[in-house]
Amino acid sequence: MELLTERLPVNGPVVYGFLRLAGVSVARQTALRASLAEYCRIHELRLSGVFKDRRATAQPTSTAFTGLLDALALPDAYGVIAPSLSHLGPKHLATERTRRIEATGAACYWPAVPASGTSTYLVTRPPTAASPHHFSS
Repeated sequence: MELLTERLPVNGPVVYGFLRLAGVSVARQTALRASLAEYCRIHELRLSGVFKDRRATAQPTSTAFTGLLDALALPDAYGVIAPSLSHLGPKHLATERTRRIEATGAACYWPAVPASGTSTYLVTRPPTAASPHHFSS
């Protein structure tokens, strides 16, 4: 697949990654970070940083998650990307964290690779034209 902007030096929307890495090997951490970067490259998103939760917690707040919310308050922030929704934590925690992300007006990207091997993704509540995080081309 060729990029739409293959001949133009433009920056895509700014997204921030989030990884839950409790008990994950360094090799796996590197692979997860690389997969986010590759997804963003293919979909013309600009990955500006990756926030990493290194401890399992049952609370919706953590240093990494608070940092993510702070980054989403920046004027050029567009959205959040994580390999899957489970990177936000167990279901109850992921639900609350998703609610907090959506409250900022940011888009949420959860790429997945189903058994078919084709890449798909879910975007929840993409920013609207009224949102401070709206991106227009």
